[in-house]
Amino acid sequence: MTTDKIPFRPKASRPAPLVPATEKITPPASQDGEQAVLSGVKPVIELLEREPERIDAVLIRKGRRSQDTDRILDLCRAAKVRFTLTDAQSLDRLCPAGHQGVVARLFEAGFTEFSDLLTAAADAPLPLILVLDQVQDPGNAGTLARTLYALGGAGLVIPRHNGAFLGAGARRAAAGALERLPVAKVMNLSRALDEARDAGFLIYGAAFGEGSLDAFTAPLHTPALLVLGNEEHGIRPQVAKRCHHLLHIPMLREFDSLNVAQAGGILTGCFARRHLEKHPGATS
Repeated sequence: MTTDKIPFRPKASRPAPLVPATEKITPPASQDGEQAVLSGVKPVIELLEREPERIDAVLIRKGRRSQDTDRILDLCRAAKVRFTLTDAQSLDRLCPAGHQGVVARLFEAGFTEFSDLLTAAADAPLPLILVLDQVQDPGNAGTLARTLYALGGAGLVIPRHNGAFLGAGARRAAAGALERLPVAKVMNLSRALDEARDAGFLIYGAAFGEGSLDAFTAPLHTPALLVLGNEEHGIRPQVAKRCHHLLHIPMLREFDSLNVAQAGGILTGCFARRHLEKHPGATS
């Protein structure tokens, strides 16, 4: 089984994956063609102070300890920016020209606050938010963003830990959608779903199992969040139990799996159709 496939059969321990204004700092061009990065102690501190929403993660060389690195860690914690300690060789690969032991990996479009995404969702042509529960492949994330944006979706949510990096690979697959679609990064996905539920959103999870609804015939409602699980393991149990309904795609032939981006695109299309049936002027 390849890691970008959603397995058909349920796993015993979890629901089965889906089936049937200040001057901006300008970062240097990516050194490896894959990631936009900013290197150096002072530039990273300045970006953390002024525009932390543009940072996906901060990498610091193991064993490096100074007043500046302590400041970086404090800023990361305050802004809820992910940081990790890594070896010098990994930093050298990101920035062969020099990095002073500190590199910020960037999401250049910038992240949106989750609460702001919920507030703005009602104004989207399709008030649907996709939630990626540990989806790992950047190409899958980018393809989902492209489909969601094209169909009028409200935005995308990824977890702070174990989510796909929205770098060059995701941007290529998104074909410009990631620069236009609001994206929120959350510390705790379960807590975020609780917040959405309290705000009046219905929460659907893409999973095949007992009680899951046929996505082609289910009465889908918006505003809603649709949770898509990890390519191999599906939605985590603590996330699935927050869902009001589980959805599956009915398979008309014997087939073991669908790619998460393909499945997510089909489900997004189902929501778009139901929404247009109820609001026929939405595309006007």
